[in-house]
Amino acid sequence: MSERVVILGGGVIGLSCALELSRRGHRATVLEMNRCGGQASGAAAGMLAPYSENPESPDPFFRLCLESLRLYPEWQSEVRRLSGLTFEYTNSGSLYVAFHEADLLGLQSRLRWQREHGSSGTIVEGKSLMLLEPLLSRKAIAALHTPEESHLYAPDYVRALERACRNAGVDIHERLGEVSVAQWEGEIALKSADGRTFGGDRLLVCSGAWAGRLAETFGIPIPIYPIRGQICAYEAKPAPTGAKLVEHMVFGNQGYLVAKENDTLVCGASEDVAGFDASVTERGIERLAKWNKQLFPFLERMTPFHRWAGLRPSTQDGMPLIGPLDASGRVLFAAGHYRNGILLSPATAKLAADYADGKSPETFCRAFLPNRFQRYAGVNSMREETDLWLAKLGSDGR
Repeated sequence: MSERVVILGGGVIGLSCALELSRRGHRATVLEMNRCGGQASGAAAGMLAPYSENPESPDPFFRLCLESLRLYPEWQSEVRRLSGLTFEYTNSGSLYVAFHEADLLGLQSRLRWQREHGSSGTIVEGKSLMLLEPLLSRKAIAALHTPEESHLYAPDYVRALERACRNAGVDIHERLGEVSVAQWEGEIALKSADGRTFGGDRLLVCSGAWAGRLAETFGIPIPIYPIRGQICAYEAKPAPTGAKLVEHMVFGNQGYLVAKENDTLVCGASEDVAGFDASVTERGIERLAKWNKQLFPFLERMTPFHRWAGLRPSTQDGMPLIGPLDASGRVLFAAGHYRNGILLSPATAKLAADYADGKSPETFCRAFLPNRFQRYAGVNSMREETDLWLAKLGSDGR
């Protein structure tokens, strides 16, 4: 049955959900306080790397990330078709580099369980490693090579998503300022700063780092908070032979480097707790510059030409909120994706649309239900827990 779904937030998650809902016959309306993709979505490095970025175990979050990676070939093709636009989508593979024997043991342990979940990864050493990345530091003793991982150029992808939504009939309203939820227990009604009202049958909250502000509205803890991620880019023109300075997404224990088709080398990410301040700091960029030359010594002679930051929507348990607020299903959430919003856009869109259609998700997806934090005694105790968590994160110096 076709429904009117109001989507709060026009980032990569909101746009992806709107597109999928429209494809299934629903009437989607996107409400964005600034401009679509103007927050964390447009600032992302665009890595599609569940094996490299979720190395601990095949928990529900990893499984969702892996499902999303597998959806990407068909998903990005459909976004291109519907938008009429193109964007970089590169199956570069990845390298996770080890400099010490202890690091290598960790990579070997990771590879064992990742192979059970579809990875064709291998440990490469010596000359084999240098053939894959000729300019990598000679101090590197090995790397975990994962061919399945990819990346895309996030700003162009988000622009294509927005165009695809508009072409599919999604109603998009930007630069609305503060948008409040006026009614949600019956008919859905939201009000923008200029006094306009937007109604629907269902509300889907995709407002990223700002979703936590709705805790009082809905009467449940919504522990989503902004973590500032700072990134820089270097000019990196290919050699006369056409070879790139960096061929793969290259990860170390302090960040990553990825080369883009526009001849830039992106390095990220320095993270800190700064509230909703998305400004760039010298300390954050210096940390990146100090670290990345350990992977690629040629960066010692280079200076970043571009620096930027985005506010990543982090949750206390590290997993997004996806699913219905309560049994009525009138309010759905798809927020709190932290560093994986670009990667998770197709899987989140599918899962949110399944909920809207009344379909039961796979069992592991219950781990993302937004009411899971109600086990705490109350909002105040949740805030105390979160203050401790934020204080620890801030003290890590990241």
